[in-house]
Parts: sequence; structure tokens; C-alpha cells
Amino acid sequence: MVNHQLFLLLTLISSILVFQSESRVKAKASFGFSLELIHRDSPLSPFYNASLNSSEILTKNAIHSMERFRHFQSLINQKAVQSIVFPTENSYLTKLSFGTPPVEYFAIVDTGSDLTWIQCVPCTECYNSQGSSLFDPQASSTYKAFSCDSQTCRAFGGEQCLKTNDCQYHVTYGDMSSTTGILSSDSLSFDSINGQKTTFSTSIFGCGRNNQVQLGNLGIAGIVGLGGGPFSLVSQIGPQIDHRFSYCFVPRFAKSSGKLIFGQESIISHPKAISTPLVSKYPQTFYYLTLNGVSIGDKTAHPSSTQGNVLIDSGVTLTILEPDLYSSVEAMVKEAIGKEPVQDPSGAFNLCYGADTNINVPEMVFHFSGADLRLQPVNTFMVNGDLVCMVIVPNSVNPFSVFGNYAQINFQVEYDLQKRVVSFAPTDCTQI
Repeated sequence: MVNHQLFLLLTLISSILVFQSESRVKAKASFGFSLELIHRDSPLSPFYNASLNSSEILTKNAIHSMERFRHFQSLINQKAVQSIVFPTENSYLTKLSFGTPPVEYFAIVDTGSDLTWIQCVPCTECYNSQGSSLFDPQASSTYKAFSCDSQTCRAFGGEQCLKTNDCQYHVTYGDMSSTTGILSSDSLSFDSINGQKTTFSTSIFGCGRNNQVQLGNLGIAGIVGLGGGPFSLVSQIGPQIDHRFSYCFVPRFAKSSGKLIFGQESIISHPKAISTPLVSKYPQTFYYLTLNGVSIGDKTAHPSSTQGNVLIDSGVTLTILEPDLYSSVEAMVKEAIGKEPVQDPSGAFNLCYGADTNINVPEMVFHFSGADLRLQPVNTFMVNGDLVCMVIVPNSVNPFSVFGNYAQINFQVEYDLQKRVVSFAPTDCTQI
């Protein structure tokens, strides 16, 4: 078994090295580029549903956050075969193009996924809410399907060979959604904010032909995987982007987009930037940090678990804390606000106040290893109809936490995958 695992590791390294050497034809040195990052529920999104009010959107996102969180727990606790969790509707989108000539699509940006995939023809089962034509490999002059005997197929763990000898992939997500198709490569390009086009000539991706996922009316073509595994986009193009990327989330209903930044442009130079180490744990797709405590004023609550006890994620709206830590944080918030809370009728939030109560939300400090991150009210509370609710909730099962995307609003968050650190800088994300 050990020898077999070593063989797979060596073939994986070899295939990635081949990919990187081919990609250098287009990019011989590290560089940077920036993309627009649009939340699915933003008025700027082409899939914005104006019939939903802010309360309905927030409740929907809270429910989806807890579903995604439960899938995280399943994978981490059981060391399940499924390596990733399907991102839900509280996700951020970006535009990208596949093929030659390039065909443009919207896809979910997900730090909790590795394989980038889009829907392709012919398709035996595809969701019909994509909002654009499916990608046609035969229409691209640069498309290539990996064969079953290729190093890339063996390293990925291709499920089976087709009659054409094409490598078939199958990815099952934590909620039992799945995508099946052909492991492929093609030109992948992005239109940078500065107007320049950035192209990676041999990007590995999944050409999905059987995609059993629940997307509702998301209107997206697939997923851009930014996880920590070897087949994620950021791992594949690592040398060209100096093994780093960052993002900046704007407030949910802002009239401007956020940013997804790769390479040199993603480096934070803010004087108040702070950094905390990434912790290597299973599964390697996820990005783990160490949370030492949470403070309000002169009081601090500490988690029961230790190193690598919190997962930072782009696809979860809420911040979800282990039970005892949450109870202590909620008690500190109640004491600091000093007003009588009210119950959330939807049951999605544990701590709410009447919107007309005129509460003063305290600053909250998350003490990550080596980094004290100061969260403002925009990161911790949200207007929910006639309520103002805390967007931090408890995990009722075990000592495991997730640092969600609401807590990351108006921070530039940089992932340096070579130094293995995540950095935060307070930023007006509408202005970068």
C-alpha cells in the first residue's frame, strides 16, 4: 500500500511538473492580474433576484452556510473519500473563458474545492439553469482529453476508461452532489480589470457531462477550484503567480464588485497587515488556521481545541464557532450591548435585536496565532428585516469552527502558499 501511494505521489508530481513547463510557454516569469469578484446576491450579479428582500437572502444564506458546514464536519471527522464540499448559493462569482476561440462563462470561486470544471457537450445530465451554452470541446482547437494511461489520469485517480480511452473523472461532494466527465486540458483565460487578457495554455479541468448538483437558479457554468490540493487552479499556475493570491469582499449589497487577485498584485503592503500560519491537515484542500481566542473589551473567550482548529472559507456566509466558545462570545456580546435580545422567527440566527433598538455593536477581536484581527460591526452583525442579527452562530456538535466570508468583508485576505501564511489588511474593498 505504501509503495502504491508513493507511486501515485511521484506520478502526480511528474504530471504537475509537465503542466508547469508547458504553461511557461505563455508565462515565463511570475506576474499578477486582478478579476472582478461578484457575490451571487449582489445587484451587480447578472443572476440577481430582485424579488427576494434582504431578510430572505440572509436567511437563505444562513441555512446554506450550515449545510456546507455539516459537510465540512463529515469530511474532516470521517476522513471521507469525498475531498470537497459543493459551494452553495452564498458564493462569489467571476468570469473566465475556456478554449480557442475563448468562450466566456461565470463560475463559482471556491477555496473549498480543487478541480475546476464546467458543463460540456455532449451531456447526459446537466442542470439547465446555466444561462449560457455548454462548452463544446470540438469547437476548441486547443482542447485535449487526457488518456487513461497518462500520468495525469493516474495521479488524479481517473475512475474508469471510456471506449475512446479518455480519462473519466468522478467527484462526489459532501452533500452527495457529483460531477462526472472527461479530465481535460485547454486554454483558460481571464479578462483582467486593467483590460489585459491573461491566458494559461494547458489548464487541467473537468469537462462535465453528468453533473448532478443542486444549483437552483444560480446561472453558473461550473466551479473555479482555489483549494490547497495539487489539481486546484492556484496549484497548477503556482510558479506564474508566485504561489499567492488574495481576495477582497465588498459588503453584500455594495454597488461595486470585489476583487480576486493573483500573483504580484496580490501582495499586501498595508502597514496594519497581520499574518497567521496555515496549518497542514487532512484534507489538504482546505485552509486551516489556529484561533487562540475571541475578545470583547477586556474579556477573552478561549476555544477548547488547539492547532488548526478553524477553517477559513470563501463559500460560507456565517462564522461558526465550537459550542463552548460561541456561548462565551454570545455572553460577552449581550453584556456589551446591554439590551434585551429578541428571537429570530426563522431560527437561522441565535442572537438578534430589534432593528429599532439602536444598539451599539462592540468591536470583536479574533486572536489567530500571531495575528489579532479586529472585526467591525459589518463583519459580525447584519440587518435581517426588522431585526439586527449576529452572523456568528454555534456548531452544536463538536470543537470545530469556520471563519466565514462575512467576517472577511473589507479585508484584503492574502494566501501565500509558499510561505504558508494568510495575511489580513483592513481595506475599503470598494476602492481597490
